[in-house]
Amino acid sequence: MKNIFLLFATLVFTVNVYSQDKSEENTNPNAPKFKFETEVIDYGDMEKGADGVRYFEFTNSGKEPLIISNIRSSCGCTVPEYPKTPIGPGESSKIKVKYNTNKTGPFRKTITITSNVEGKKVVLTVKGSVSKKK
Repeated sequence: MKNIFLLFATLVFTVNVYSQDKSEENTNPNAPKFKFETEVIDYGDMEKGADGVRYFEFTNSGKEPLIISNIRSSCGCTVPEYPKTPIGPGESSKIKVKYNTNKTGPFRKTITITSNVEGKKVVLTVKGSVSKKK
């Protein structure tokens, strides 16, 4: 029984190690790539009710069209809007983010982008502080 367990454990470990090496070989050198001007927008200190609209500007630095399929924010107080059409190689676009400035206090929210870019999902951050009107 011990021998069967050891054989099974060795097999599982070997398969996992081998599969990790293979994934690096399958990367597409022409894949689309995000190149953001910044991945963090700092609103700084602002008054309650101030304009909460900001933009993440980016360029597709890859050789194939970049397609954003979904964007979600970590909170309902942050609403992102993204381009629904493909962004060609070398083309630029913007992701609009609106933060609800009617909530007072410091904030740090993330926006997660799902796209056809290889690798992990892209995570952007907005941060700042909203104070009561003077």
